Amino acid sequence: MTASEFAFELCVCQWAEREWSPARDDSAVFVARQLGTKYRRWDTLVLECDPDGLRRRAEFGASAFDSDLLHVLRHAPEDWQFYRDALPDPGYPWRYVRESIHEAADRDALETRKRGNRIEIRRRREYPDWLRRVVAIENKPDLSASAARDLADQLERDVALGLADEVWVATAATGERVEPILLSDFPAAAGVLTVDPERGTADQVWQPRTLAVSDPGTRILERPTDEASAARFEYADPEWKAEKRLGIAERAYERGWRAYAETMRPDCRHFRLRADETGVYPHCAAKERLPTQKECRGSCPEYEPEPPVWRTRGWPIEGGPGAASKRLLDRRRRRSRPGLAEK
Repeated sequence: MTASEFAFELCVCQWAEREWSPARDDSAVFVARQLGTKYRRWDTLVLECDPDGLRRRAEFGASAFDSDLLHVLRHAPEDWQFYRDALPDPGYPWRYVRESIHEAADRDALETRKRGNRIEIRRRREYPDWLRRVVAIENKPDLSASAARDLADQLERDVALGLADEVWVATAATGERVEPILLSDFPAAAGVLTVDPERGTADQVWQPRTLAVSDPGTRILERPTDEASAARFEYADPEWKAEKRLGIAERAYERGWRAYAETMRPDCRHFRLRADETGVYPHCAAKERLPTQKECRGSCPEYEPEPPVWRTRGWPIEGGPGAASKRLLDRRRRRSRPGLAEK
């Protein structure tokens, strides 16, 4: 495999899906990538979930619910009730709540009826408390001195905010007696993984501290470049953190980590899925290596669309090899979401 950051990221996701040990042995685990908030995007996310809650979450379908929809679903009453009496004040105009109510009803997650000019709502099923823990991993296969300085600043912000239960950094193993990453000036609360991409293994060489996700967090806005100036920061209240954690988990539930096919070109005649002992990865037959998402676009000079005849073949190539690759990745993504019917 190539040593690109994208390839390394997929390797970390494969390892976490196979080997991650949750804090509670009965937790169900699934993995996602490239998710976060407008302030921070993490490379890899490991979500530890209540197994029964995760199965009940599947009753709402595979698509994510945004924060406005979650506001409606989590407070929808068991019996018919005027929506303004049932739902807490959202802090924004009620007309947007009505839009979310209609969208939830369209997705069969809520029932509505009109009594006079009043919209009444009733839940079809209770939205479950399915998320237990969020583990964030930042991937840096080649940790140069400048990259380590930038990463230290990011990790300090992650620890101060406490949005994830644990924060890790993953880097490629060097085989040295003392891994250079252990000598970097990272916050002690962040854990360290050393990864062998060739073998698809990882060692937890520094254990992180569990962060206080239910307490107020500190969002660092600006860090001074001199010792005389003060840093600018603001507090993040626990309610905001809980809302953001669940919103991230919802998007992770929908996307997983195999959604890279949505931003690559599996309809190219050179695109392949190649399996080895570490997992399944995209492969470019023209470049003879794992391409990055930036490379695998329609503007790639090697891009050639699949011949139309490929898309008219019968099973198992229905729709062409590119469509078959996307179906395979989707089946694998759904496999870690118990209760979702396979299509």
